[in-house]
Amino acid sequence: MAADFARCHRKIAGPRRTKAESKVTGVSSATLDEGWEFVKNRTTRDESSKSSYGIRKGPFCSWLLVSCGLLAVAGCASSNDLSKALNPDPPAKMYTDADALLTRGKHNRAAAKFEDLDRDHPYAPEARRAVVMAAYAYYKAGKYPEAIASARRYTTMHPGTKEAALAHHIIASAYFDEMNLPNRDQSTTRKALKELRILKTRYPDSEYAKSAANRIRVAEDTLAAAEMEVGRYYLKRGNYVAAINRFKTVASQYQTTAHVEEALMRLTESYLALGIVNEAQTAAAVLGHNFPQSRWYKDAYALLASDGLAPREDTGSWLSKVWNSVPKFSLGGPG
Repeated sequence: MAADFARCHRKIAGPRRTKAESKVTGVSSATLDEGWEFVKNRTTRDESSKSSYGIRKGPFCSWLLVSCGLLAVAGCASSNDLSKALNPDPPAKMYTDADALLTRGKHNRAAAKFEDLDRDHPYAPEARRAVVMAAYAYYKAGKYPEAIASARRYTTMHPGTKEAALAHHIIASAYFDEMNLPNRDQSTTRKALKELRILKTRYPDSEYAKSAANRIRVAEDTLAAAEMEVGRYYLKRGNYVAAINRFKTVASQYQTTAHVEEALMRLTESYLALGIVNEAQTAAAVLGHNFPQSRWYKDAYALLASDGLAPREDTGSWLSKVWNSVPKFSLGGPG
């Protein structure tokens, strides 16, 4: 029995080393036996830590299994979104859905839907109109910068289409709605006036032309009022040159506004204060010829009369050239 055990032990542990061999390797037989016991015990533990599928158990493996499970759940949750992105709705359905949202007053959602249509089906017939409809939806939502950007994109890409008038109308309307009062900055008013004039000139037969004409008058009147307010400020402080420049703008650029009568009278007053008599007389003559019943003409006439003067045209005056309707004779007093 002892001999059999010794043989088995030698098969497992290997041949016994001699003292000489141990000296050469520097390792004693006792140390080797201890090493074997460690390996045997470690192997036993490793075998017990494996699952029935031969997968090693441990913290990393557990984390890996949990992560895979979470990814699988997330994959299932996002599969619908991914499928929708890869397989969008037909363009006709997307347009109908967006239009329905617009009708229900869901302007932001409608704009997003129209933009989705343009992105997913850029060559579909519905995509072109979707661009301008997105601009309209943004305008209705009060998002004027987005509305202007979308409408400008449309006018750049499709300038000759029937929806181009609508796109210009949206741009002009967005600027028009943000116009300030005359005593505030007028940069937006100038932009609105520019776009309204484009709309009226390029699309005179469109359904937006009449509205554009009415808004042009409002924008011009606002700009004229702003110039008059600044001109009066300079006039009160005796800065006649600066005042003349403001009144001159009204008299030359906004002749159809309600402020032009006062502007011509203030020009008469300012030129007379500077001693430029011919320009003062011409301003009063233009005023009397075009607005003979105006109270401002009565004031201008009385102002000249106080210095022994009367309204008279100077053909070399800038006012005579701008208006081109001053009679070639001195006007009488106000009617």
